[in-house]
Amino acid sequence: MASDGVEMSGMTEEEKKLMREEKKKQKELEKAAKKAEKAARQAQNAAAAAGIGAVVAAVRFLSVEDPPSAIFGPYEMMQSACGVDGSGREFVRVEDVTAQMVGQRVWIRARLATKQAKGKAAFLVLRQVRSTIQVTIFDSEELPKTLLKWVKDLTTESVVDVLGDVVSAEVRSCTQSDVEIQCQRIYCVSKAKQPPFRLEDAARPDAEEGVHVLRDTRLDDRVLDLRVPAHKSIMRIQSGVCQIFREALLERDFIEIHSPKLIAGTSEGGADVFETDYFGRKACLAQSPQLYKQMAICGDFERVFEIGPVFRAERSNTHRHLCEFVGLDFEMTILDHYYEIVRIIDHLFVSIFDGLQRRHALDLATIGAQYPFEPLRYRKAGENLILQFHEGIRMLREDGVEIEDFSDLNTEQEKRLGKLVREKFDTDFYFLTRFPSAIRPFYTMPEAGNSRYSNSFDVFMRGEEIISGAQRIHDPELLAKRAEECGIDVDTIRDYIKAFSFGAPPHGGAGVGLERVVMLLLAISNIRECSLFPRDPQRLTP
Repeated sequence: MASDGVEMSGMTEEEKKLMREEKKKQKELEKAAKKAEKAARQAQNAAAAAGIGAVVAAVRFLSVEDPPSAIFGPYEMMQSACGVDGSGREFVRVEDVTAQMVGQRVWIRARLATKQAKGKAAFLVLRQVRSTIQVTIFDSEELPKTLLKWVKDLTTESVVDVLGDVVSAEVRSCTQSDVEIQCQRIYCVSKAKQPPFRLEDAARPDAEEGVHVLRDTRLDDRVLDLRVPAHKSIMRIQSGVCQIFREALLERDFIEIHSPKLIAGTSEGGADVFETDYFGRKACLAQSPQLYKQMAICGDFERVFEIGPVFRAERSNTHRHLCEFVGLDFEMTILDHYYEIVRIIDHLFVSIFDGLQRRHALDLATIGAQYPFEPLRYRKAGENLILQFHEGIRMLREDGVEIEDFSDLNTEQEKRLGKLVREKFDTDFYFLTRFPSAIRPFYTMPEAGNSRYSNSFDVFMRGEEIISGAQRIHDPELLAKRAEECGIDVDTIRDYIKAFSFGAPPHGGAGVGLERVVMLLLAISNIRECSLFPRDPQRLTP
């Protein structure tokens, strides 16, 4: 500034004015140049980004004979554009990638579980069902410089295709712990939005420190929750129970049936039914297939079973009740005594317990890692414990519980009796027979010589009821009388009663709640964890 003052001291006012204007113009030019330079940089960056986008947006993998030039990016929407025989790629299951495959180049399609970028390298963990594997990407001359940046922008839970080389590695955090894949190509099949919670948090055991996701939060986004390996394995156990149930009964000459779920009257009696309009007439959602199982027996099917939905309009917000659940029901003729049904159930459930251990050992281990549980105690088929109702009442009284002779057991008393049975008989699985008639459905056969008791039974696991069964009334007059005594409008079940008018064989059966069996088998604390999309008094979605 001092030199400017000396320079301007010998100048006229006109010259000074010209010099100031010149300097102003110079500053404006410099400012404009900086602005243009900034704009040029922005345009260059935008062009680069657009260039990447243009390259990846065009990715279509139609054939291994003519693979796309771009080795990374999102696919165009897959609409079966390749030939009917596929692209020619052979995809490998993550669980099948082992040390024996080191040196092979493989394709894998899986979800991006986690990602971590470190300098000029990226480490991805891909998850496929319950198996995980690490994929590494390193900055190299063979791979584009923009690949790492694109990978960093991938969201977790996106579905990706990876082509890479299997190499030996020690990756303790993955199920495939002795190998990893060095990426050669990677494409995004379906990009995920940012998940509302992290699956690592949803999969964290309760006893482990860290963030935990509340059950209601998980159930609100059940699709994400089902991706947790343990939660998926629970559903696989549920599937296994159904499969073995079906197989075991088919081997015993049972026929699978499918009964209506829209009916004119109640299945079980009582007011706990969902009513709906049926073309101007009142209809109900079936509380069970009970009436139709018996009608099938009257049609000389002799042995039938069904796996299907059951609806109960009970405002029970407990750990073990649902408004819709899957019923495993069967009905059969009996020759002499309703214990013939008990023996079928004994063998059936031992088949289920043993079969799950053989077929689903990995699922049981996966569940146990997140929800530790003690294996169920039970006996060999034909040897499981059978107690009569009055014996159970006596055991409770001896333990200090006040209970009447003909009172039903509440949840607390069931659990107390289960504990006593375990301590005395070393079993978690037992039968309780000869229940009071007053606490059983109208179609239950009264006991000969003492109608205050009935030819009925419940089955318990870990102190909670899973099965209710009985010999049924097969005489139409007695059936109508019992229905009236239980407050049921006989006109609404006249077709059911009529079925017994043409000669009905003695018969009986049982109903099993699938989700409750799974819950108690795995010692899960809440039945909602064992339902694909649970329905209770508070939840109707998703």
